[in-house]
Amino acid sequence: MAEAAAEDFNEPILPGKGASDYERYLRTDDLLSLQKTPEEMAHRDELLFQTTHQSSELWLKLAGEEIEVATAHLEQGEIRPALRLLGRAVLCFRLVTHALDMLELMSPWEYTAEVRPVLGHGSGFDSPGFIAVRALSPELWDAFTGLLDARGLTLVELYRQGREHEDLYQLAELLIEWDERVILWRVHHFKLVERVIGGSVVGTQGTPVEVLGRLVQQRFYPELWRARNRLTALANEED
Repeated sequence: MAEAAAEDFNEPILPGKGASDYERYLRTDDLLSLQKTPEEMAHRDELLFQTTHQSSELWLKLAGEEIEVATAHLEQGEIRPALRLLGRAVLCFRLVTHALDMLELMSPWEYTAEVRPVLGHGSGFDSPGFIAVRALSPELWDAFTGLLDARGLTLVELYRQGREHEDLYQLAELLIEWDERVILWRVHHFKLVERVIGGSVVGTQGTPVEVLGRLVQQRFYPELWRARNRLTALANEED
């Protein structure tokens, strides 16, 4: 009986474009063609700008997906799998926040004079990933409060009786961390814009930069923040 031919692991077996399965699975031919070519660029920092924003959109897409699936788990009363997914969504926002550091390395003059004119009316307000995050976050809150109601708890009671409801307590803490990470991203983005183009100018979509400054005060879950005030007041009363 003839021996079977040895498998050549250098040859791709997946369908698609690319010289290797790595390239075919990740669709690197398509991915790496999404940026402008050097001949198309008004300034070489367009590659930095596009890379930062395109990669951020991928992380935001993943964050939104994790939030959506976590919400579905919570609606079924499944807290433990939701905790893992929410942890991943939080990490996604850490990554997109750190990515802004790259944009701070652009020259304010070169960005304003050469890169910004080719952006058209492009604005972070139109980010598909962040739009999805904003739409999905209230649904996550509704699922959480439904679990609170099912146990007959208020937020303050949950925090005061945390050891008796550890799963809900951990969920509440992840929700406020999610909110905090989004706030920190807003703050970093605002300071980036202020650092690069100034704080008293108008953005590419006709929105004054001061508006970004006001948006950093927004909260997805203000009830979680207010609960801290009540807990401190109660602790002071007991003292």
